Amino acid sequence: MNTQASKQSQTQLRNPLIEQRADPWVIKHTDGYYYFTGSVPQYDRIELRRSRTIEGLTDADKVVIWNQHESGPMSKNIWAPELHFIAGKWYVYFAAARSDSPFKHRMYVIENESANPLEGEWKEKGQIITDWDSFSLDATSFEHNGEQFLVWAQQDPAIQGNTNLYIATMSNPWTLKSKQVLISKPEFDWEVIGFMVNEGAAVLKRNGKIYMTFSGSATNHNYAMGLLTASDSDDLLDPASWVKSQSPVFMSNPATSQYGPGHNSFTVSEDGEQDILVYHARSYKEIEGDPLFDPNRHARAKVFTWNDDGTPNFGTPPADKE
Repeated sequence: MNTQASKQSQTQLRNPLIEQRADPWVIKHTDGYYYFTGSVPQYDRIELRRSRTIEGLTDADKVVIWNQHESGPMSKNIWAPELHFIAGKWYVYFAAARSDSPFKHRMYVIENESANPLEGEWKEKGQIITDWDSFSLDATSFEHNGEQFLVWAQQDPAIQGNTNLYIATMSNPWTLKSKQVLISKPEFDWEVIGFMVNEGAAVLKRNGKIYMTFSGSATNHNYAMGLLTASDSDDLLDPASWVKSQSPVFMSNPATSQYGPGHNSFTVSEDGEQDILVYHARSYKEIEGDPLFDPNRHARAKVFTWNDDGTPNFGTPPADKE
């Protein structure tokens, strides 16, 4: 292990970073601030907070930027918001259902032209229309070679299981340009426990590769992270460009009492020298009732390192630490 990797492996951030915030999303913007959003336990609104430091997010002021509608679309179960800065404007991608159909989720986008997304006006840009109308969620976006891409999870009525991962190019931040392409579906044992799920994708570009983490199985202790890899010179709309690791790359660790880690995002340390994995996990295994309504999927963060072959090494979830 090189000196830098050794230094990183000894670094541990405060955990939990933010309690009762599942599906955590952290980005470090060019203004020097870290911005955070995630699912609130009530699933009824979208909040943002910001801080000059990662650990400062713990106590940062929360600003509600959007509330669910009283009825109709976007009126129930607001899930997994993500904040993105695209072409000079802020966007939040999120999934929402209806009060009269609480799991009929579709993906939606809101936009803000302000320099600080905690200020100004958020405008609804509508639903992201995909190739068919079905359960869909966890949209994330990234730029590559001048193209803006969207990756999301969706149920294909023709494929057994819950959700698969799809990719498409975009003509603007709320409209698909290309046909959607299937790049991963639940197939390995670790992806199909409880539910057949691939969801919660996050993209990391490094070492000539595009790494895409995602999460699989039910949202209890079986939840774990997988990895897709493509070359940055490949056609990302070609399913053959994406290679899936057969085993999870980040999973429950009973030795540190961390269960169901997943639905992650990526950021970097304040000095930009260390890569940081942000994820949620519980500190206990046994859950009463539906795991979706257990509020204690806390947002957590850890420094991760890189293997000699250029692949990310996420290690294991560390124990809670003040």
